Amino acid sequence: MAFSLPRVALGCMGFGSSRWRSWVLDERESIEILARALELGITFFDTANVYSTGRSERVLGRMLHRAAARERVIVATKFYFPVGEGEMGLSAGNVKASCEASLRRLNIETIDLLQIHLYDEATPVEETMEALARLVHEGKVRHLGASNLRAWQLAKMNFTARANGWPEFETVQAHYNLLYREEERDLLPFCIDQGIPVLPWSPLARGRLARPRAPLSTPRAKVDDVADQMYGAPRDEVLDVLAEVSDEYGIKPSCAALAWLWTRPGVTTPIVGATRLEHIEDALAAAEMPLPDAMLSRLNEAYSTRPYIGLPETATNQTVLESIDSRQ
Repeated sequence: MAFSLPRVALGCMGFGSSRWRSWVLDERESIEILARALELGITFFDTANVYSTGRSERVLGRMLHRAAARERVIVATKFYFPVGEGEMGLSAGNVKASCEASLRRLNIETIDLLQIHLYDEATPVEETMEALARLVHEGKVRHLGASNLRAWQLAKMNFTARANGWPEFETVQAHYNLLYREEERDLLPFCIDQGIPVLPWSPLARGRLARPRAPLSTPRAKVDDVADQMYGAPRDEVLDVLAEVSDEYGIKPSCAALAWLWTRPGVTTPIVGATRLEHIEDALAAAEMPLPDAMLSRLNEAYSTRPYIGLPETATNQTVLESIDSRQ
C-alpha cells in the first residue's frame, strides 16, 4: 500500500437521511457524530454514493470542510448502484460519471480510495479497469479498492490491470465476522497471497455480536428483513460462546468480536458502522485490546460452516431507492 491504513474505519451508511432508511441519522445528528469521531481519532471514513441517495457523501464532505480536516483523513467511497435515476454497473461511462458526482457531493478534489461495490458480469473487466486507471491518471482518485468480490473475480480484474500496466485494487471489503467466515475459503487466502489488505464490513453481524444474549431492539434491527437470511435464527453456538467468554473475561461482546478480527490473517481495518458515539468508543477500545489465547480458541471452535451468500441488499435495499432530491 502506498498509504497507511488505520486500525478502524467509520462506516457512513448510517449518516444522511432518515427518509432513505428509518434508522439513518439526519444531517445535524450525522455531522455531530462524524465530528466527534474525528476528535476521538478516526481518520478513515468509508461511504458510498448510494447511501441516502448521495446525502451520506454530502454530510461527510460538509463535516470535513467545517473541521478543516481533509488533509488528515482517508475518504473512501463506493459506486455501482444507481443514485436516483443514474446508471448501474461498472461501464466506463458510469465509472467516470459516478466518480465525478461523488467528488461534487463530497466537495473534494481527489477521492483517496474509490471502490467498486459489486462485480459487473455485463461489462468487460478491461473496460472497467481502464476507466478506473484513467481516473487515477487524472488525479481524481489516489487508490482503488473492491468490495463483495469472489476470489476469481478479484483475480480476473487485478490480473487484467497488471497485464495492461493499470492500477490494481489495493484493498478489498469483505463480509467477515464471527458469525460469517466463509470468505476464509478462498478470498482471504488470495488476499493474503497477494498482499491485499482486507476490510471487513458488518463486523458485528448487524448487531447480533454486540448483544449475543438479548433480542435486538435497535431501530435498524426492527426493520431488518435480511438478518435471518444472512445469519440464520438469532440463536447460534457462536453467540452462546461469545456471551460466555465475554462474561468470564469481563469484556464487552462487541469489543471481543471486533478484537477477534484483528487476530485473523489479512485483516487490517474493520468498517465499523455507528449511529451512536458509544459504537465508536467501543471500536477504538477494541483496537487496542489483546484477547487471551483460551478465549480465541473457544470463539474459533464454535463456528460451523455456512452456505456462501452474496450481498443481501442488492435486491431489496440498494437498487430500489426512495427518491431524494440529490441537490440537497
